[in-house]
Amino acid sequence: MKNILFVASECVPFIKTGGLADVVGSLPKCFDKKYFDCRVVIPKYLCMKHEFVEKMEYVDNFYIDMDNKSQYVGIFKMEYEGVIFYFVDNEYFFSGERPYGDILWDIEKFIFFSRAALSILPVVNFRPHIVHCHDWQTGLIPVYLKERFHEGEFYRDMKSVMTIHNLKFQGSWDVKTIKAYSGLPDYFFTPDKLEAFKDANMLKGGLVYADAITTVSETYAEEIKTKFYGEHLEGLLKARSKDLRGIVNGIDYDDYNPETDKYIDFKYNAKDYRKEKLKNKKALQQQLGLEVNEKKMMIGIVSRLTDQKGFDLIAYIMDELCQMDLQVVVLGTGEERYENMFRHFDWKYNNKVSANIYYSEELSHKIYASCDAFLMPSLFEPCGLSQLMALRYGTVPIVRETGGLKDTVEPYNEYESTGTGFSFVNYNAHEMLNTIRYAFDVYVNRRREWNKIIDRAMAADFSWNVSARKYQEMYDWLLGY
Repeated sequence: MKNILFVASECVPFIKTGGLADVVGSLPKCFDKKYFDCRVVIPKYLCMKHEFVEKMEYVDNFYIDMDNKSQYVGIFKMEYEGVIFYFVDNEYFFSGERPYGDILWDIEKFIFFSRAALSILPVVNFRPHIVHCHDWQTGLIPVYLKERFHEGEFYRDMKSVMTIHNLKFQGSWDVKTIKAYSGLPDYFFTPDKLEAFKDANMLKGGLVYADAITTVSETYAEEIKTKFYGEHLEGLLKARSKDLRGIVNGIDYDDYNPETDKYIDFKYNAKDYRKEKLKNKKALQQQLGLEVNEKKMMIGIVSRLTDQKGFDLIAYIMDELCQMDLQVVVLGTGEERYENMFRHFDWKYNNKVSANIYYSEELSHKIYASCDAFLMPSLFEPCGLSQLMALRYGTVPIVRETGGLKDTVEPYNEYESTGTGFSFVNYNAHEMLNTIRYAFDVYVNRRREWNKIIDRAMAADFSWNVSARKYQEMYDWLLGY
């Protein structure tokens, strides 16, 4: 039996701000239980849902020294969907209304959490072969495993994996502060270790000392070795390229299932979508006050409204797009200029554009189930989950070829009749518009071809089981099996 420990700052269903939580909550239950005992450690935040806190059982507590202060470490435990979760309790650090606050406070908090997560292991009597760390918040764990936790019999030969979910966030602050909080000696604060551009960088520490590095798609693993995507760490990632691999995220095929989805009015599957999907479309058109017409192509967007997601491209061609005989449905919040841009076009083209500037789980599912196409023109996208949901619901993705979008959406090839969506290469508004026009032409004039694209999209498998097998292979490689 191989023991794997996931350490992360968030995890569904307990606490979630982004895709990281989905990965940490979904992967462990997909590993083959005959060979892998995978457990998870996260902080016990005060803002967690009460229903879960009530079910946690108290295990033990002790104190650790940090920056000349004695800090309480409480351990709680709970089994959920066959996986054991440990929660590190400390009300001084984890009592905020949200899991993250200002960066300096977060740095101190997650240095404490990294030390505590390793310190509880002998107490709970779980000795992992591999500690799998997620993002900068756990970046010091691989460092600690080579430093103070290296000596004892219990921690000897423990391997670490560092997974980058988004390289933009690195946990950087001045050397003096991070040295004081972490208790690490001067030896670790040099340019070949934790120091980066005169500051200390927690993610860099993890990338230098981890035994293996993963990120959330194969293309992103290649992109981050280049200057444009590398966020100043491309040199290090290039140097470690033999230990770096990309494994694409999955989605929960129970939560996102058009046959059983509680949020949609008309359930459907790969056999009957031609009839049933249209009923969802008409229901949504009516709900949002758009012209009710099943023949009108409907494009959906569910996203944070930010530059990273390609909204400057959309803003540039939105007027031209609205000259076409189609409808655009938007759901999300973000930068004010994009929120207002969509409100403006909703006002200007009222029967064509529906701007929903808020977030609703229910409406997001309805958009996936009702739209004909789904637009996602990101500047960069480590993995992306929306395109996987769109494929699952037979809503044809139109994406830019970057990161996980390139790995998961196969561009339509009319000569070979292959592909699950449409894509464009350059970050260019009119290249995107031409791709939308091409998709529109296929939708309107070659409906049998369009339906074949949907058939292939709905047959694609991006469930967590596929990702889990790839992680298992990596663990075996790391442990020399």
